[in-house]
Amino acid sequence: MHSEIEESRIAYYENGLYTKAAAGQLCKGLVLRLVTNPLVVQIAKNAGFEVVWIEMEHSTYSITEASVLATATACAGMTPIVRVPYQCGMGYVQQVLDSGALVVVFPHVDNAMEAREAVKMCKFPPLGKRSVWLQQAAIGLQPFPVERIVEEINDNASAVGVMIETAESIKNVDSIAAVEGVDMLMVGCIDLSADMGIHGKIHNPEFREALEAVSRACKKYNKVFGLAGNYSDLKFQDWVINTLGVRVFLCQVDSYILVAGARQSIAATMSLDRSKLPN
Repeated sequence: MHSEIEESRIAYYENGLYTKAAAGQLCKGLVLRLVTNPLVVQIAKNAGFEVVWIEMEHSTYSITEASVLATATACAGMTPIVRVPYQCGMGYVQQVLDSGALVVVFPHVDNAMEAREAVKMCKFPPLGKRSVWLQQAAIGLQPFPVERIVEEINDNASAVGVMIETAESIKNVDSIAAVEGVDMLMVGCIDLSADMGIHGKIHNPEFREALEAVSRACKKYNKVFGLAGNYSDLKFQDWVINTLGVRVFLCQVDSYILVAGARQSIAATMSLDRSKLPN
């Protein structure tokens, strides 16, 4: 009986990229780039998020802070996705994965060669070049034979996302999506529109054509379509989710929520403030 229990528990955490998103469910994500207290994960869960995106490209998070947030996210039954800094290298990626990330996203992937390098950094041999360490946070540090750990991590706990955020990546999107081991193509609306010379103009026909190309590539190669960088345009969001098939959608950023909440509270109080009115 004991061996049967242990056998069933190697898949310690659910990777929603392979379960929910791949099955067609929309996974709603909260981006963390400012808050380090892991209790923020409980707020995300209570709100109904399925994904917590831990932002290391545009933050000061250390690997330890990212590990705390990723582990709290997984323990809460959500999927931790970590975007690593641009060109951070295999050693950095390995530390992020060893310490709790279930999905790693690589910025500014412009071609299939860069996508293949991303896969190599995340996968143990024979699928990649990642060094093997037996105590893996993604399976709760459980002791298992090395071959079982390698198989489990490669299959379920080292998913690869690539950012599609340049005109060059759009040109090569079909070949990027075709790379074995790439699980998700994530469009970064802000950087992509900037690189195309149409800053923030998400309704521009050229920009919409670019997103349609990503959608076709994801459907052709059975990859998850993700989208980041638009947090307010409901008409645009409806189009990308219900027409293009986005299945990982980043809804909001912790720092943006704090700014908006602060402004709203001040505006509400100012509307009541008569302290400076003349007598």
